[in-house]
Amino acid sequence: MKVAVVGGTGFVGGYLVDALLAAGHDPCLLVRPGSEGKVQQADRCKLVAGDLADTRAIDDVLEDCQAVIYNVGLLREFPRRGITFEDMHHGAVVRVVKAMQAKGISRLLLMSAAGIHDGGTAYQVTKLAAERHALESGLDVTVFRPSVIFGDPRGTMEIATQLYQQMVRPPLPAVRFVSDGQDVMMSPVYVEDVASAFVGSLEDPGTYGKIYELGGPEALAWGEMIRRIGDAKGRKKMLMAMPIGVMKFGATLFDWLPFFPATRDQLTMLAEGNVVAPSDLETLIGQPPRPFSAENLSYL
Repeated sequence: MKVAVVGGTGFVGGYLVDALLAAGHDPCLLVRPGSEGKVQQADRCKLVAGDLADTRAIDDVLEDCQAVIYNVGLLREFPRRGITFEDMHHGAVVRVVKAMQAKGISRLLLMSAAGIHDGGTAYQVTKLAAERHALESGLDVTVFRPSVIFGDPRGTMEIATQLYQQMVRPPLPAVRFVSDGQDVMMSPVYVEDVASAFVGSLEDPGTYGKIYELGGPEALAWGEMIRRIGDAKGRKKMLMAMPIGVMKFGATLFDWLPFFPATRDQLTMLAEGNVVAPSDLETLIGQPPRPFSAENLSYL
């Protein structure tokens, strides 16, 4: 099957490409000019130059495809550069769905996120709007809501690498985030398991119209994640409790600066936690999800 991949040059996108090729599919990627070097196995993919503001490029990447994977997610927006949650999470999905309908392509796999809800942050609200638009479009849509995704970043960035560089490696105590006196909790999920869930669902009509939450086998406190990253690197770290409210005060003053580590919205979502049961993922991939363990963090 020829599959258009929108968002195929980043961390998760590279693993989606690998999984598609391993399953015998032909990926066709929309690639911003200058990002061609970020494509995994580029010699086995069709690359279309352009971006999501260009409807002609969207048409070109969808040409002769039988399915589309939309895998775009911003960590933070830059409105002055025209990079917003509203456009990249929602508006661009609307444009891709319209192009699919015009070309008679019915199969869409949509990357969303765990924990999204009405009345949430701009990130959450726009992800939810994209889900609703896709599911109401008449296409054969499957939505995936992963918790935080980890795995070898292969030159990009992911959660464990970032935590190692910012909290474990420096000779200072690491931060243990707490909200209302409770540890922040997550269900880190292995990137290859996420990619397997996508590709395994591609030709399965039983997944049409469904939303799957993808979580790893354990709900882990932020401090426990730090400890396991330290174990993978042979480092012991002292943990210092940090109320998220204190960080949000700092973000109120400084999150407009690109180098500030977190925005107010990111901290709000962190305080809500991101715990997802592993049952959906286990059903989709036919085996237990891989844990956030020293073995699976060996890439560090």
